[in-house]
Amino acid sequence: MTGWTAPVPSAHEVTAEVNRADRRRFAAVWAQALMGTSYVPMTSAEIESRLRGYTDRLVDALLSDPFDPSPGRAIGVDLVAVHFTSAESLARTIDLIGDEILDILRLGHSPGWRGRVAALQGALCSGFVQAARKRTLDEQEAIRQAVLDARDAVEQALRTSEARFRAIFAEAAIGIGIGDMTGRILEVNDSLARMLGRSADELRHMMVQDMMHPADPESMWRTYEELVRGERDQFRVEKQFDRPDGSTIWTELIVSLVRGEDGLPLYQVAMIEDVTERRMLQERLRHQAMHDPLTALPNRALFQERLASVLQHHEPGDRIALCYMDLDGFKVINDSLGHHVGDDLLVAVARRLADAVHGEDRLVARMGGDEFVILIQNSFGTEHAIEIADTVLDALRAPIRLGGHELSVSASIGIVERPLAGQTAAELMRDADVTLYWAKSEGKGKWALFDPDRNATEVAQFRLSAKMPAALERCEFYVDYQPLIGLRDNGVVGVEALVRWAHPELGRLGPDRFIGLAEETGLIVPLGRWVLRQACQQARQWQDQFGESAPFVSVNLAVRQSRDPELVADVARILAETGLEPSRLQLELTESAVMGTADEPLDALRALSQMGVRIAIDDFGTGYSNLAYLRHLPVHELKIAGSFMEGLRDAERADPVDARIVGTLVDLAHALGLTVTAEGVETRAQARRMADIGCETGQGYLFARPGSPEEITAFIAAHQD
Repeated sequence: MTGWTAPVPSAHEVTAEVNRADRRRFAAVWAQALMGTSYVPMTSAEIESRLRGYTDRLVDALLSDPFDPSPGRAIGVDLVAVHFTSAESLARTIDLIGDEILDILRLGHSPGWRGRVAALQGALCSGFVQAARKRTLDEQEAIRQAVLDARDAVEQALRTSEARFRAIFAEAAIGIGIGDMTGRILEVNDSLARMLGRSADELRHMMVQDMMHPADPESMWRTYEELVRGERDQFRVEKQFDRPDGSTIWTELIVSLVRGEDGLPLYQVAMIEDVTERRMLQERLRHQAMHDPLTALPNRALFQERLASVLQHHEPGDRIALCYMDLDGFKVINDSLGHHVGDDLLVAVARRLADAVHGEDRLVARMGGDEFVILIQNSFGTEHAIEIADTVLDALRAPIRLGGHELSVSASIGIVERPLAGQTAAELMRDADVTLYWAKSEGKGKWALFDPDRNATEVAQFRLSAKMPAALERCEFYVDYQPLIGLRDNGVVGVEALVRWAHPELGRLGPDRFIGLAEETGLIVPLGRWVLRQACQQARQWQDQFGESAPFVSVNLAVRQSRDPELVADVARILAETGLEPSRLQLELTESAVMGTADEPLDALRALSQMGVRIAIDDFGTGYSNLAYLRHLPVHELKIAGSFMEGLRDAERADPVDARIVGTLVDLAHALGLTVTAEGVETRAQARRMADIGCETGQGYLFARPGSPEEITAFIAAHQD
């Protein structure tokens, strides 16, 4: 528990609140709780005084920064040292610390304080148990030594040693039994008889083998056989016994071998301590550590323990499935209706999950927040896992009524189902988490099945996006250019800048491989700024070389770039740095990006237009434009999407519908005072048809493929008058 990291107030913030009176009051309550649980040779005042010191150490540990629960262990040892040795003393101390300390000391019940209290409980319990065990073992060793002393002194003082042995044997607090080497029980003391719920005479008519319990591991009795054969002198185990009344007790059992002078085994001596209360306390603490306090479902720790066990112990061909579940819209419910409603909702969902998915081969656990996981051992295959996921989704469809609210809740589930061989817990959880993300991205109330091909693609995309920032710093990106040709005079009117990535491992990558990733990660802004600067520098060289006949350069702006508050300042700065005339720069935005500004300020586009920069709408005709709004935009050119060119590829078999659409778009552009560029022109028939329709410029493989600055410079020179 030393890794507990939940936030708690610092020590100096709460020390003032935890005053001496609060500490004395806790010590008094503690002393009252322990009265009568153990025989302690002290007055009540002395006990309370001693517990005040323990309280100071306990509180100081609780408030320590960094937190260290180890003083709790020392307090457990000290309790045993002053004779508070009974399980009742320990149980009352643990209960008092868990139930009272935060209230009496007025520290509140935040998860951080509760976590520290749990850690101190565990440390104190550990110290107490180990000290009590050592004390018991010391007593047991003294008894064993007394048995040996009695044997060695039998010729010298038989009656004296017999009397001493009988006194120790009869009065010992732990149970003692003596048997011969055939396993016949020869003698037992009263403590053992009371412990096992049988009379001494009944036990003396039994065999050691009659004490076998169905839950005893085979290794226990193999070890016993080794002792009977004389191959070992002692062994210690934790063993349970059934009483005649049907109850069960847990014991700490030590069996020792007594040898004769010739070294041959004579007797076996069993010393048995009743540890039932201690075992129950340990099981209670373990249950608390392994279960979610809100929903009572197994928690992450128990799930991981179960998963590790399944992965370690399985047969060839066994399969496993995980259904990783997350509630849809839980945060909205939590924030709008309050955390208490959110907690009640989680409890109700947990109850439905437990009712819908049950069985020894299944485990439903709460991983934290609104995330749950279902572990399915011995899965029959993918369909089996999908069937369980559908069962869960069906169980959540009915509304949940909580405190006057009727809540409809759904969930998204990621399913991983595969053979167990070769799997690890980390791989299974990683793939389940990825698949849950797929399910949530596809809508509410759905499940998604893990797809290794899709995952490999996404991993490759992630790695590519992770390398992009360094690639930009290492200048791995470069710009190619494609001419825009006048359809009347065949001159080079403009040049579109197209970014490429010279990846050191994957080779040349087109924008379709990385522009989307750049937009998702936000790198599109610095990348777009870099492309803009490169294009303007190149356009300035053409301006210097070709003068008035130099083409403008057209640069694409992504949606995220167009909404960058620094866009206008960046363009102005780059134009000033390069000396490029603003009229020789055209910025292309997609139709959806431009129309997406219908409810947003158009100050940036207007400022750029007033600066003299041309604005073009790229891929026009593929979106859903508000045509009435289009006339108010500061746009200079429309670029008709290349998809309309396909129907005009062949002059004799041109698609009249495509021709009519293109003609309408061109007429619309001209009515708005805009020029038109036809994209994707690949045949002369397309070029002639677009010229006839009225397009001013064309762009496509018919004229030129994208090329390096040197290639495009030569192309421009060749097309000069």
